[in-house]
Formats: sequence, C-alpha cells, structure tokens
Amino acid sequence: MIIFPAIDIRNGKCVRLIQGDYNQEKVYNDSPVDTAKTWEEKGANYIHIVDLDGAKTGDSINKSIIKDIANATTIPVQVGGGIRSMEIIDYYLTSGVDRVIIGTAAIQNKAFLQAAVEKYKEKIAVSIDARGGYVATDGWTDTSTVKALDLIKELETIGVHTIVYTDILKDGMLQGPNLDEQQMVNEATSMNVIASGGVTTKNDINNLQALNMYGTIIGKALYDGKLNFESIMEG
Repeated sequence: MIIFPAIDIRNGKCVRLIQGDYNQEKVYNDSPVDTAKTWEEKGANYIHIVDLDGAKTGDSINKSIIKDIANATTIPVQVGGGIRSMEIIDYYLTSGVDRVIIGTAAIQNKAFLQAAVEKYKEKIAVSIDARGGYVATDGWTDTSTVKALDLIKELETIGVHTIVYTDILKDGMLQGPNLDEQQMVNEATSMNVIASGGVTTKNDINNLQALNMYGTIIGKALYDGKLNFESIMEG
C-alpha cells in the first residue's frame, strides 16, 4: 500500500484544515517545497498535494509552487484542488506532475472528465469527498444529492483508474478512518482506491492495508507528530 504524505497549500503555505473548514487553518511551513523535500528525505515514495485555494475558487493560483515541488523532488507527486480545465491539466502533466486529481468537475462536467481520461488515461484520478455517503463539492462547502457509490460506478464506466475517497467527517479529526465505508468503496470497484481522512495510528494503516487499499493519505497526524513517518515506512 502506498503511503502518501499530504501537502495542503493555501496562500502559498503548507497548512491543514479541520474537516475542510477554511476558518480552521493551521500553518505548518511557509515553504511547501521544503516540506516536500523533507517527506522525500524521510522515505516517501509518492506525495499528495492539494491546492486549497484552487479547490475553493477554481483558480489554480498555487500552480507555480506545485511545479517547483515536482521539479525539486525525484519522487512522483499527484495534485488536486480546483482542476477544472484541460489547460491546467496540460500545465501540470507537462511540468513534472505524475497524476492529476479531478474533484468537483468530475461531477459537474462529465464531458470534461471524459476528455481528460481519453487524453491522459491513468494520469487522471478522481477525488470523491463524501459526507454521510453523499458527494461534497466546491472545496467541501456544498453537499450534492449524488450518492458516492453511484458516482463510483459511473467513473469506472468512463475509464478512470484511480480514486481518492475521503470521509470528510473524519478528516483532520485524528479519530481513525471510516473503515466500513472505505471497505465498501474498495469492494464496489476494480479501480485503485486511495483512502483519505482520519488516519492517526500505525494500527489505522495496518487496518487499511488489510482491506487491500491501493494507498492512503496521511496529513494532520504526521504534522502534529502523532505518527512518525520513518517508522511507518520501516513497517
């Protein structure tokens, strides 16, 4: 299972939000590039980056910083947050980013998602952020009437290879992941599923690994020192 340390970028800085609340922000580092280098030095094989400004506004204002991260590290990075045009996908995938994650636009503009998957295939992933089993959009500020499992089936038909599944109610709470929901999603699809939200302990990671998840994203637990990354990577 791939362990993805998360780097959330807002106003050019590395931050974390609680349950996606933009009013509950903690700044961890003024330099996301330095943060990425640190994770690589600690043994990360892949980095997960979210442009929080992009997720909220649809404008990828942190794209140059993300390009700098891709160029400053030798490990692959995947990027999500406000990716709603082919232009920004082209920018990222020609700037050293390995995989681009489409979120809100995957629900609101299926033709765009289809075109992106046809052009870039496995380089396109989709982020499903769920609250109570329903998909949330626009940086988690709105909850749609779309059931997560219905969307998952549709994505598989379109040809998506990888999804990131986040239980918003667990995100940033340091209370463990929603294992039942992650298992349900993983068993409902042949796509690669990356679990996100609430991973706090080594036991959480072991439990997700036992579910045969493709990967898991860890954020707040690493930044607050609840988890030691080197010890995770040592197994």
